Amino acid sequence: MQQLSVRHLLGIKEITPQDIQLIFETADQFKEVLNRPIKKVPSLRDVTIANVFFENSTRTRLSFELAEKRLSADVINFSASGSSVKKGETLLDTVNNILAMKVDMIVMRHSSPGAPHFLSRKIKANIVNAGDGTHEHPTQALLDSFSIRQKLGEVAGKKIAIIGDITHSRVALSNIFALQMQGAEVAVCGPPTLLPKFIGELGVKVFWNVREALQWCDVANVLRIQLERQQGKLFPSLREYAMYFGINKKMLDELNKEIVLMHPGPINRGVELTSDAADSHHSIILDQVENGVAIRMAVLYLLASKG
Repeated sequence: MQQLSVRHLLGIKEITPQDIQLIFETADQFKEVLNRPIKKVPSLRDVTIANVFFENSTRTRLSFELAEKRLSADVINFSASGSSVKKGETLLDTVNNILAMKVDMIVMRHSSPGAPHFLSRKIKANIVNAGDGTHEHPTQALLDSFSIRQKLGEVAGKKIAIIGDITHSRVALSNIFALQMQGAEVAVCGPPTLLPKFIGELGVKVFWNVREALQWCDVANVLRIQLERQQGKLFPSLREYAMYFGINKKMLDELNKEIVLMHPGPINRGVELTSDAADSHHSIILDQVENGVAIRMAVLYLLASKG
């Protein structure tokens, strides 16, 4: 059996194009399992996985938990809001206490960039990064690429525009790395205050006009405005943002080609996307959610086999 080149999934930067291909091929098989009447396989029976979330999450946490249960793993959930972290316990102490209960794998989300990387040097268990601050969110980038591959046949040669709050998004960075690794062209679009100063050095095209970005791309991946991470006011109002950078169905219909519309969720309807755009035939947003379970099953299965 082919194996991943890494023991942990910390970020897209740490894996190879061959790893991505192996994850996709494994996810194809698990997707077929998820469409059966009995959606469970015994692949990770007797493996214990802890979901350790120091930040709020709905989709990612549910998706990982469902992936783990579909693989027959034993699952424990940890939420920082009701834990000893509130009493001053450190990250390392928290995780070591969980590992003392003989946990094999940690799925972790943390507000500090690099937290999973720090842990990977300190503990023996496999670690999956479910988002570290504004740094990376590797499984989201993998499921986005997998969804593009499913819809358009391949990722190589396609033009993908990432639109919205790039500065505060971990999804944007992971997607840029993953898409470029697979041979796609990547562009970003948003207000100057929401684009990192040196974004061009990552080899991406920069648009300031959302209509030009839509005309250029095959796929538009629209990101949420992350108000909870912004320090200070970076644009006048949500209404003004929606006027200049929001996407509606009329804009999509006026294009002289069909494009694919994506969003990692949660959607702020009426801000970055109107409801008629989010629910249109262009959108593969719910396919992304479905593919997320298969991709996370593939990642957990392949990492467990590394031991």
